[in-house]
Parts: sequence; structure tokens; C-alpha cells
Amino acid sequence: MPKQKYNRIKIVLAEKEKSAKWLAEVTGKDKSTVSRWCTNDMQPTIETFYEIAKLLDVEVRELLVPSKQY
Repeated sequence: MPKQKYNRIKIVLAEKEKSAKWLAEVTGKDKSTVSRWCTNDMQPTIETFYEIAKLLDVEVRELLVPSKQY
């Protein structure tokens, strides 16, 4: 059974030409934590999602996988 995807952080970072290392540095989080967010092994808090969205200049919903596929 494939792992469920909840966030698009890795995709949005790539679209914005930013790295997980950069995200770890600007958020003050450990690189391994950010890596786990990018692989969907762990999810950031809601507050952190908003912080990431602001740093990447995107709407927070762009960081999330839609619950319904249209």
C-alpha cells in the first residue's frame, strides 16, 4: 500500500527553486525534520505551514494535497 501524501512542500520548494536545506535554515528547524516533511514521513504544525507559505510567497493551501481529486 503506497504511503499517503499530505503535503506538497517538496514540490513547492522545487517550483520556487529552493532547497530543503534553505527551508531548514530560514525556519530554524533541523535538516532531518524538514527532510521528513518533504517525504511526508512527518507533518509540520499548522503554524509552521503558514510560516512556510509566507517564506515561499504562496497560499498555505498550495502546500497541501487536496482532500478531493476533481
